[in-house]
Amino acid sequence: MTKLTLDDIKDQRAYERERTEFRTHIIALKKRRRVHVGPVVTLVFENRETVRFQIQEMARVEKLISDEAIEGELRAYNPLIPEAGSLSATLFIELTNDGELREWLPKLVGIEQSAALHLKLAGSTTVVNCTPDEEHEKLLTRDEITAAVHYLRWDLSPEQVQAFQAADRIDLGFEQPNYRHQVELSAEVRAELLADLAG
Repeated sequence: MTKLTLDDIKDQRAYERERTEFRTHIIALKKRRRVHVGPVVTLVFENRETVRFQIQEMARVEKLISDEAIEGELRAYNPLIPEAGSLSATLFIELTNDGELREWLPKLVGIEQSAALHLKLAGSTTVVNCTPDEEHEKLLTRDEITAAVHYLRWDLSPEQVQAFQAADRIDLGFEQPNYRHQVELSAEVRAELLADLAG
């Protein structure tokens, strides 16, 4: 997918005119790209539209109006737009109170390195492991506690893309010592991800 440029980001007044319709579109799009795995982890698979929405909303909330400020957001978020043969997701550890944070975040250290896609066809399974975003990891990595948000990427070989297309079933799962959960991707999610893989 083509990365976003300054020309893709509307100024404040233009964005306000389209925001309600665009936000409604993005909510529906994210619903097709959201996967819940186990009790506290959700992934949203990103694409060009979800990333543009993120930048537009950041610019709106933080009142970013200069080209330099918007370029900073583009540098931060453009890596989330997957290229052909790749998938990108934001992982959220969804905790609602301080007690849950204190319980779960120390137990989930390393979860961002344990996400994998399991492509199942005719009794065999191809496993595609994720790669955490390096720049984000540098800021977040701690030995004793994890962050509540991580950015993940899967880089598939041409053979793995073919396996994804042909699979009878695709599971997304974690093999972290304290979080071993898998879920089957729905047909709706698979269709979205196939479009991403096609670029």
